Amino acid sequence: MYAITKAAYISDELYERVYVFCKKILTLPKPYCTIGLDYAQRIKTEQRVPGFSYQKMIVSEQNLKRDVLQQQDKVLLFLDPGLVSEAVCNTLLRETQAAQMSHTPVSCMNYVIANCIQASLGKDCHIALLQRALEDQTTEEVELWFQEVLSAVERSEQEGGANRRRHSERLREIYDKIVASPHEEASVSKLQRIPFPSPNISVHLWNDDDQLWKELMLFTRETQAATDAEIEPFKMPELAMDSSEQNRISVWSNDSGIERDLPGVEEKEMAKLHRKPCIKKKGPDLDSAVLLHNLTKAPKGSRTRTLLRLSGQSTEVPPGPDRLPTARVIILGDDRALGRLAKAYYSFRKREARRPHRTLRANLQFYCIPVHGDQADPTSDEEEAPSTADIHELSGYLGQVDLWYDKNVNSLRDRISKLALMPPCPTRDAVLDPFILDVASYYLRFGLQPVFFQIYHVKVHFRDLTVDPVEDVFLTELKVEIQECTFTKLSTLTRKKTVGDFRGAGIQVNYKKALPSGREREGCQVLRTSGAVIKSIPHKESEDLVCLNIYIDELIKPSSSRSALGSTAGLKASSVQMRSLELRTLSLQLDKDSRRTYTNVASFEVTPCQEPGYSLQKMRASRAHGEGKEDGGLSRYMTKSLLLPINTFAGIIH
Repeated sequence: MYAITKAAYISDELYERVYVFCKKILTLPKPYCTIGLDYAQRIKTEQRVPGFSYQKMIVSEQNLKRDVLQQQDKVLLFLDPGLVSEAVCNTLLRETQAAQMSHTPVSCMNYVIANCIQASLGKDCHIALLQRALEDQTTEEVELWFQEVLSAVERSEQEGGANRRRHSERLREIYDKIVASPHEEASVSKLQRIPFPSPNISVHLWNDDDQLWKELMLFTRETQAATDAEIEPFKMPELAMDSSEQNRISVWSNDSGIERDLPGVEEKEMAKLHRKPCIKKKGPDLDSAVLLHNLTKAPKGSRTRTLLRLSGQSTEVPPGPDRLPTARVIILGDDRALGRLAKAYYSFRKREARRPHRTLRANLQFYCIPVHGDQADPTSDEEEAPSTADIHELSGYLGQVDLWYDKNVNSLRDRISKLALMPPCPTRDAVLDPFILDVASYYLRFGLQPVFFQIYHVKVHFRDLTVDPVEDVFLTELKVEIQECTFTKLSTLTRKKTVGDFRGAGIQVNYKKALPSGREREGCQVLRTSGAVIKSIPHKESEDLVCLNIYIDELIKPSSSRSALGSTAGLKASSVQMRSLELRTLSLQLDKDSRRTYTNVASFEVTPCQEPGYSLQKMRASRAHGEGKEDGGLSRYMTKSLLLPINTFAGIIH
């Protein structure tokens, strides 16, 4: 499909061969049959209206058509300077800036005009002559030709492409008007590949935790301002004016509201007061309606207690054109960057639930490009630095379920870092060989099948009771370590005798065991351990359950005097609570990021993170209908779990 979109001209025979191949994919399981059906429909549309996919993609990515009904698109690429090397950051900045300077809006319009005409007419048009004629045109003239081509293509697409000859005649008329030199067409004309500009990507250094929310809000204001400019302003109705009456137009009232307290009531006892026309806004009900509209776009199955991991496009969205703008966020990094994304996404959804009218009204899509930088976490020790496989668990899992993602994206984690360190070739320009930008563009254009990951909520209780509990979230891993007891004083002789007894600490683990049937069974264990790891990403594709995998290093005391260290089998739980039974405290590290570490922890609990909007509506329903009423009101129709979608090419096989 990428080759078909970029091709200069394709014969009908090749279209039919590809169409037959796409129909064969319909016999495969989901999501491949869904992709095959989508591609078969695209092939038929492209055969009837050549160049339709190219112009639709370029117009959407470059925002060339300034229209209220035109879907706006923006790509945000976030780089954590603490996790990604400086060479990778500089390379991406250089490539994106060079691409924006070379592909201006006028040049992109010329590309669309040339591609649509050549794809429809083939060798019957002199493409070199057309390009020279467009270069001699002014900006206003190019925009006029661009609008004519778009109108012709959209008209043919709305007609269903029933008459391809009529579509070719329309573009032929536009071509003759632009060239206006038919005598020069006698020379031999060769098909030429039209440049395919990359999406307009804005690169951001992720220095602030709220930077994602700020950029999304700026994007929302830009799209809203463009929409408001096209909408006619609302006019307030005028009131009839009498000579003996005056309209009360003040906004703030300083009187008591009692009629006899009004100034001059004796003289104007018969005067009438008119209310200024206004719009009454309902608070909770209107907010709930807007919130429900946003949250019903979650994937089907996330409302129930299913344990199978979700994949594929949403089935809850009603069919029809989606007019909301699209914000596509690319995260370059490892599991630490994705954990930071999950935290920012959770914070954003909380703000959206509280103020649905003031937050983003757009489609959010997330992409992950794994990069292994040459610099480790600056706050961690070199000896304890995680390996490449450990910090790329999520992308490794995506490579297991989607081989196309593994070959095209996941295999670049080391190549991108090595390529950034290579000196640029003096004979080549960054525009001619933007390797990283080309990979990101291909991933953005055809990675349309999301895989949903559960975000988990952590509530931390500290040993110091004066410190309030802290709430946080994690995506891939929670690491638990036993801290040394700093205020225990033992003699040297006692310490030698009890060295085996003071390894680790006793903890109590309460959990709800997760079963494939969806039922939960409570369990409790008291053991002595030196640490534990709680993972949410399965190691094998066959164990694809949305649950927590708990691995505990249990200290087992054999017949000898010294205690041995053993690892318990991974427990599969939906939620877990741990607390220290001794004076020693716990240390927690979220998503393998040493910057997100909590010390002096007495206990903590991990549960699936609920959708903030669902939690808010459930709280309102409990106040209105009582505590015993569960899932009352709008909350019964909402998504319960907060899921982070990461786009892939094919998703998971159902």
